[in-house]
Amino acid sequence: MTQPDPAAAGAGDLLDELRWRGLLHSATPGLAGRLADPRPVSGYIGFDPTGPSLHVGHLVPIFGLLHLQRHGGRPVALVGGGTGMIGDPSGTSAERNLLTREMVVDNTAGIRSQLERFLDFDGPTGALMADNHEWLGSLKLLDFLRDVGKHFTIPYMLAKDSVQNRLEAGLSYTEFSYMLLQATDFLELHRSRGVELQMGGADQWGNIMAGLELIRRVEGQGSSGGERAHGLSYPLLLDPTGQKFGKTAAGTGVWLDPKRTSPYAFYQFWLDRDDAEVGRLLRLFTLLEQAQIEAIESEGAAHPEARLGQRTLAADLSRRVHGPDVLERVTAVSEAVFSRTLPNLGRDALEFAFEQLPNAVVGSDALAGGPVGLAVAAGLFGSNGEARRTISQGGLSINEIRIGSADDPLPAPLAGGYLVLRSGKKAYRIVRIGTG
Repeated sequence: MTQPDPAAAGAGDLLDELRWRGLLHSATPGLAGRLADPRPVSGYIGFDPTGPSLHVGHLVPIFGLLHLQRHGGRPVALVGGGTGMIGDPSGTSAERNLLTREMVVDNTAGIRSQLERFLDFDGPTGALMADNHEWLGSLKLLDFLRDVGKHFTIPYMLAKDSVQNRLEAGLSYTEFSYMLLQATDFLELHRSRGVELQMGGADQWGNIMAGLELIRRVEGQGSSGGERAHGLSYPLLLDPTGQKFGKTAAGTGVWLDPKRTSPYAFYQFWLDRDDAEVGRLLRLFTLLEQAQIEAIESEGAAHPEARLGQRTLAADLSRRVHGPDVLERVTAVSEAVFSRTLPNLGRDALEFAFEQLPNAVVGSDALAGGPVGLAVAAGLFGSNGEARRTISQGGLSINEIRIGSADDPLPAPLAGGYLVLRSGKKAYRIVRIGTG
């Protein structure tokens, strides 16, 4: 589907687009005027490299950078190689674990590869990636206190929500200093790379303001008395329960790395979204235009059973994060699970399904135990008694053949030596018969 080119209209329309998509929480007063200027704007967002992968909770700032680039700006992704060794108190209830330098370097490489799925790193507005360890790693304490600390009073820092929310639970001096380190980041990026805009979640607004204050005090006002730098924040994305968005019903995080969250589980996460939230998610996490999204919402209201919005969302994000080939295979497995036709898939598709769905490898001894022994060995049931009870109630199918008795013979394995076990509507196991 061809998308219009927002860059043709310049950055002046960026705030309007962020607003209708639900991506705008706050912006400093001078930002709209700066975006209306034809000069390209460089803006940055920080990513905490606490792990080798980003998760779906990071999609809000990622799409913020993407929209900046689509409107002719240059996105800068700052990895906190220095601050990641300290920990940011914003949005947390306890102090974060500190990282070694080696961990940060490894995690940064993973984050870069995932950002490349969203941002263009080539051309005149190609995305940049920076690591604040470059300047924070060599920073001397006395210089930091003299050049940065003197510009901030204790009451100013205590008034920030990120500090207030942690005072009762306990806040170390290490984390208390994070605000000044992030302000130093903004000043350094402003000086060395011409960055004029810092973006982040609403819980980062206090840190963003601290950076603006430091630039104002150290660099003075810009040309014609205007501000040298600006800030923009996005709303915090919450799920229907009021918790931070990005976890499954089981409480596990949904990651962009296929080794941590399988492409099938990633696709299903979006497919399982409630009807009430899918319109908002289409605005946030696709590049579809407003009229297209409204048409999908209208179709979804008329035919909710088709789950058009969820399918559009799941396909769009899966294609971007995992690629079109993986999306095609995931879609085929998802449809086969829903229609109970997994045994009809070919050998290659079954192999992919085995990788994506809950699975087990069993030996010939498990097969000798018949349906009961196989189901227990596969982990579908916790005991022989549970398996027998479920079978007696007609609750077990193997290769979509209903098992009527614990003494029934096992169906023949599918191509590649696979067996598909199902109990109820959602409990699946893909079993591969081992050679040992």
